[in-house]
Amino acid sequence: MRGVRWRRVASQVGRSVAVWAVSTLTMLVLAGILPDFRLRSADGDSATDIAVKAAFGAGAFGLLSAVVWPLLVRLLLLVPALVLGMLVFFLNGALLLLALRLDPGERGTAAPETAVVVAAVMSAVASATGAALAVRDDDAYRRRLYRLSDRRRRSGPPCPSTPGTVFLQLDGVGHDVLLAAVGKGLMPTVARWLGIGDGARTTHRLTPWRTDWSSQTGASQLGILHGSNHDVPAFRWYEKDTREVVVCNRPTSAAELQSRAVGYAQHGGLLAVDGASRGNLFSGGAGQQALVLSVAGRRSRENRSRAGYFAYFSDPANAVRTALSFVAEVGREIGQSARARLGKQRPRVSRGGLYPLVRAFATVVERDVVVAAVTGDMLAGRTAVYADLVAYDEVAHHSGPASRDARKVLERLDRSLALIENVAEHAPRPYRVVVLSDHGQSPGETFRSRYGLTLGDLVRAGCGLPVPRRAERTRSGAEARAAVRAALRIPVEESGERHRPTRRSEPIVLASGNLGLVSFPDVTHRMSKEEIDARHPALLPTLANHPGIGFLLVRSDEHGGVVLGAYGAEIPLADLDDNPGPLAPFGPGAADAVRRTHSFPHTADIMVNSFHDPADGEVLAFEEQIGSHGGLGGEQGKPFLLSPLGFSAPVDEGEELVGAEHVHRVLRRWMRESDGPQVPLESSEERAA
Repeated sequence: MRGVRWRRVASQVGRSVAVWAVSTLTMLVLAGILPDFRLRSADGDSATDIAVKAAFGAGAFGLLSAVVWPLLVRLLLLVPALVLGMLVFFLNGALLLLALRLDPGERGTAAPETAVVVAAVMSAVASATGAALAVRDDDAYRRRLYRLSDRRRRSGPPCPSTPGTVFLQLDGVGHDVLLAAVGKGLMPTVARWLGIGDGARTTHRLTPWRTDWSSQTGASQLGILHGSNHDVPAFRWYEKDTREVVVCNRPTSAAELQSRAVGYAQHGGLLAVDGASRGNLFSGGAGQQALVLSVAGRRSRENRSRAGYFAYFSDPANAVRTALSFVAEVGREIGQSARARLGKQRPRVSRGGLYPLVRAFATVVERDVVVAAVTGDMLAGRTAVYADLVAYDEVAHHSGPASRDARKVLERLDRSLALIENVAEHAPRPYRVVVLSDHGQSPGETFRSRYGLTLGDLVRAGCGLPVPRRAERTRSGAEARAAVRAALRIPVEESGERHRPTRRSEPIVLASGNLGLVSFPDVTHRMSKEEIDARHPALLPTLANHPGIGFLLVRSDEHGGVVLGAYGAEIPLADLDDNPGPLAPFGPGAADAVRRTHSFPHTADIMVNSFHDPADGEVLAFEEQIGSHGGLGGEQGKPFLLSPLGFSAPVDEGEELVGAEHVHRVLRRWMRESDGPQVPLESSEERAA
């Protein structure tokens, strides 16, 4: 035993010496390249003196990075993640300047801006060298993983031996898209779990599930994490009682929706006991949170989770690597956008402005911080972790769900799954990894590009109101923008949306993918078909007969609710099972989804779903997206649930998994099977069942 201990010590010392030597060489090279960085005195020094100076500076910098850096990061944990990521470079440069000042000979100097560059390069080289030397040593690799985590419990009860569960949400990845990626070899980790490939043993089962009418992250994740998405008719909608536009990725709205869901479900959420929420719109009741939108707009202890930031930024090389990847991703997006434009690719949407930065944040920064937080939670032995990776969804919106750009993102997401699987081998308790999506995406050009006008223009025409000669773009809302807001912790409102519309007769028209909502703010109740026809006789026929519209839902004084379609089709909700009418192209379950949304208190006066072509799965987005979700039609409503075989089957054979609330109940059951926290507490009726 003593011999094993000494070998470990010798191995660690050897790696440290090697890293020191490489860092010294790096410093010498940088001193020879950069004009504002020198390791010799003004009078000149011998080569030996310069080498000694480099060795001393590299050693001092490495020691300060190991000892002082973690303390600095702890002090700055209240700083938003995105701001801390930028501060890393300046703090790292300050440590290098301090290391140079520690030399008694005071021969080394560097300009402040040069120190930032030198420190970044040396941190990256030292981190890469240490990782390369430790990769063959399982014990060293495990120790390194622990050092990257601030979630080690230093006190309290020992870690349970029962399995923990990690839920990883691949935002926007549809069931068929996942299978296609596996078939093309883009996701080897998922393929291995499904038993695809030579020698692969099946460890997971793949189950499709069907979303509600509102096929978007706000509705799905609220239902999955909190057990209720009642009264969430879309991604954005107008509420007449408060005269507010609610937007799922607005911090204030997310907080309100979470509060409502807790009230409906009568429990705190899936993660209320020993849970962690990472990169989500909602907390799930977790005590540990990072990049969670529902708490992003307020300063409280809930925002002080160290796992999300410390596990990542405690190694300054992480910030360097992420920054370089961020810049590379911005360049990649600019190049891909230019290629699509020059090649006259169709369909196509604008990808300029801030979009390259938003995409880079989603595919690089958010992914890296969230994955690091998840690994920290696993090494801490947390019982339940739920994390959302939004990269695919953001790219697919602008490049298309089956585009080359989106496929590259799937490859990188698979590598993240492999990393988390590897970390699970070093965790203090066994972990079961569940991968799921909240919705898919349906391809198709935009409503505006096909017809030259927006849904708002069409509504104004039907109301007899003036229509602009040139159709303006409808702002696109996506989960990645929510992640940026959570990272900055500021309650930014979407420009162009009336937060508190004035009372007037003009309709408010909002878009959620290929789902549109029309509300009349001067009428305090939900208008009926008869009332709308009396006020604007041409409006409903104009919408229902337009070739880009699939169907409408309106309240009816006579039938309670009706679905309207082309050529005068008017089907009462109660008759949809026998006569689906305009709902027929949208497949099974469409009638139930429409009836459920009709029951919501805040359903719009007119709910508009775009045309859908079942042959190619295309829809027409009312936003500027060529891959969209939010309504009915195509792959957007068919996400997946990838679960370990150790769990019971999500549903019995022949049954369907329908709705986010149903998925929540399945996840609850699995947590009980793992002897995890009984969240939420079961009612007596549930126990009897």
